[in-house]
Amino acid sequence: MGGDCGNELLDAHNVRVIGNGSQVLVLGHGFGSDQSVWQFILPYFVNDYKVVLFDLMGAGSTKSHNFSFARYATLHAYADDLLMILDEMEIESCVFVGHSMSGMIACIASIERPQVFQKLVLLSASPRYINDEHYYGGFEQEELNQLFDAMQSNFRAWVTGFAPLAVGADLKSTAVKEFTRTFFSIRPDIALCISKTCFQSDLRSILPQVKVPCYVLQSSKDLAVPLVVSDYLFHSLGGPTKVEILQTEGHLPQLSCPELLIPVLKRAILD
Repeated sequence: MGGDCGNELLDAHNVRVIGNGSQVLVLGHGFGSDQSVWQFILPYFVNDYKVVLFDLMGAGSTKSHNFSFARYATLHAYADDLLMILDEMEIESCVFVGHSMSGMIACIASIERPQVFQKLVLLSASPRYINDEHYYGGFEQEELNQLFDAMQSNFRAWVTGFAPLAVGADLKSTAVKEFTRTFFSIRPDIALCISKTCFQSDLRSILPQVKVPCYVLQSSKDLAVPLVVSDYLFHSLGGPTKVEILQTEGHLPQLSCPELLIPVLKRAILD
């Protein structure tokens, strides 16, 4: 596994390998960010793990001409990308930490190839964001329609308002500045497409098919993922599942409170 592969697929996803451990740890980011979202976490894992970082197609750090609006209309395309990356790198076994949409992407991938994933750590992940009968996802469809309209009419203004709410911190904080920076780098029409794919997905039906061990991590207060979602995941995932609630606010604890997340993440990986 080389950190600097000339392969087209790995180049397209900006794949990097850092660290010296024998165990492979793959970090997947969520919507609005890229692999830099792990920057405050990374130094604490590179001595013990071979850490693989990559960018989801459509992130601002990827080339927009590689993004297919038709293909990425479902999260299954991202799961296919993930499996292709792991295949190309000849990774036969890994622990995958998936933030937000990457958590669900990993769930899909693990159903197809369970032997590759020793464990999934699902950070701020949700199988469905829209409320349904007997299910609380946090949003009504009408609220999401308004969100999509706001993104379309003035993307930069929307990001500026959304980022502090999502991170759970004020505009001047490093975490909000970082999240805003990566969000601004995404082409607005691509961001809108990804947001629709993500926020309108419903992966509840596949959860029982996820048989690999899962460790669910969630902030006690998260604009995007209500606390009850972690309980739903606990009762719906098909394999051994543990849940830990982080006593923090926000959807991106790896940016807003890395010092709190690091020991929990280490425990989740080893447990």
